[in-house]
Amino acid sequence: MNYQNYVIGAYAVFVVVLLWDFVVPRLQIRRELRAAKLRKARDARRTEPMELSR
Repeated sequence: MNYQNYVIGAYAVFVVVLLWDFVVPRLQIRRELRAAKLRKARDARRTEPMELSR
């Protein structure tokens, strides 16, 4: 019996899962950092004293 195709498939799945576990958390961190920066900028604009015009 030849298990070559099974072994190649198993290694391919392993590499795909390993890459997925490497990439996805970094994308999530990047998205959360961007959201935090935008929230900080929005809050900074909100707390600035507004100029009154007559």
